[in-house]
Amino acid sequence: MDIATEATKAPVTSERKVRDDLEDKIPKPYLARALVAPDMEHPKGTPGHDNNGMSVLQQHVAFFDQDKDGIVYPWETYRGLRDLGFNPFSSFFIAILINVALSYLTLPGWLPNLKFPVYIDRIHKAKHGSDSETFDTEGRFMPMNFESIFSKYAKTYPDKLSFGEMWRMTEANRNAYDFIGWIIAKGEWTLLYRLAKDENGYLSKEAVRGCFDGSLFEYVAKMNKGDGRGDRKSR
Repeated sequence: MDIATEATKAPVTSERKVRDDLEDKIPKPYLARALVAPDMEHPKGTPGHDNNGMSVLQQHVAFFDQDKDGIVYPWETYRGLRDLGFNPFSSFFIAILINVALSYLTLPGWLPNLKFPVYIDRIHKAKHGSDSETFDTEGRFMPMNFESIFSKYAKTYPDKLSFGEMWRMTEANRNAYDFIGWIIAKGEWTLLYRLAKDENGYLSKEAVRGCFDGSLFEYVAKMNKGDGRGDRKSR
């Protein structure tokens, strides 16, 4: 059956193409994955990455849980950012911003906690709008939506995003009047770009996928510690 993915009177559907071959490599690409983050190159997810029974969104956050108690405090976020190579000032500012923004949304009760903890088991409640919809509202990974990031916006290389392409993606993903979501999405992607861009200024598909399941953070921290430069790299 011939299924149209482009409409002549809607030019945007031709500009932002969707793949029709996902099922060649990914079984049921429309089905949300709770534990793994598959793509066309890795249909079973990240090799060797232990999900520990957590959703993919929880895995995305778990790197920053330094003592593995299921709660991320600002000082743990700070330490995680330092392990990723961000300088002390950036790490402090970003850690405060993240925990203040996310803490209350994940608390098990109504009263705020001035230590600003982020509860990993409730992190799905902090999901914002105007994003790529790669995470569903329960924190599962949507392979079809992840692949669409690159089929729609990667114009120079099919598996990489330039900064301009990444920026245009965040513009296209904006939901009407979702001002907070617009800002958060741009901030998240800009931070990822700073962390994982290659020497030519491109953000690879593998780096983006690794960000979603947290394996990128583990890899970068390991490399930084391995070469002894973890606390001296400046971002």
